[in-house]
Amino acid sequence: MNLVVHGGEARSCAIEAIAAARAGDFARADKLMSASSDALMAAHGYQSRQISAEMSPEGGRAVSLLMVHGQDHLMNAITTHDLAVQIIGLCRQLSGNGILTPQVDGGMRAGEAGMS
Repeated sequence: MNLVVHGGEARSCAIEAIAAARAGDFARADKLMSASSDALMAAHGYQSRQISAEMSPEGGRAVSLLMVHGQDHLMNAITTHDLAVQIIGLCRQLSGNGILTPQVDGGMRAGEAGMS
């Protein structure tokens, strides 16, 4: 269950971080990405312990459905986290160049300098 919980937390924090970056709140985006990283590390620690336990001679070789479900959550969280890093970087770059400016609703709009 820890993989599901920590994986879900990591993914949620990364998605919230993207929204914060789109709104121009990069300090909040950074804080949320740090929380996402922490949750990923916690999930990875649990994953390593669980794999070791399942592979030990006394642990048998059966893989539980919950472990498979947790792995799915973790993989999605890792992918979302990695993409969030890139999206936030892009928001920073576009914001710094005046191409995109934050809107109240959390979205971004084209600025004077570029995109229409």
